[in-house]
Amino acid sequence: MNVGRESTAVVAQPGIARRRLCRPFNCMDKIIRVILPFHLRALAHADSEITLEVASPVTQASVLDALEERYPMLRGTIRDPTTRQRRPFLRFFACQEDLSHNPPDVPLPEAVATGSEPFLIIGAIAGG
Repeated sequence: MNVGRESTAVVAQPGIARRRLCRPFNCMDKIIRVILPFHLRALAHADSEITLEVASPVTQASVLDALEERYPMLRGTIRDPTTRQRRPFLRFFACQEDLSHNPPDVPLPEAVATGSEPFLIIGAIAGG
């Protein structure tokens, strides 16, 4: 059993140097997939799909917390930094469902939590 031991993960991303993340071992962490819209990808210097380590339960709030921790330049772009509410022209989707109006602490679908389906952040289109 690995209780109290440190685990080391190597995070590699195209265009970004490899780095090591060391933190206490937690078998409850999940690796999930997140797809970002172009403007957030460009700001974060990331690919369209990224993987994040998220503590269970996997919720919108925990995904966004992990995303903002890994990519600090995204803080305030997806949620208001004070109220932590979703920005008006962004939507969240998973498993072909719009999750934008769900409370942020509701667990995401199991397919997202297991990494078989991505959590999508979509830039909404307005105008006519």
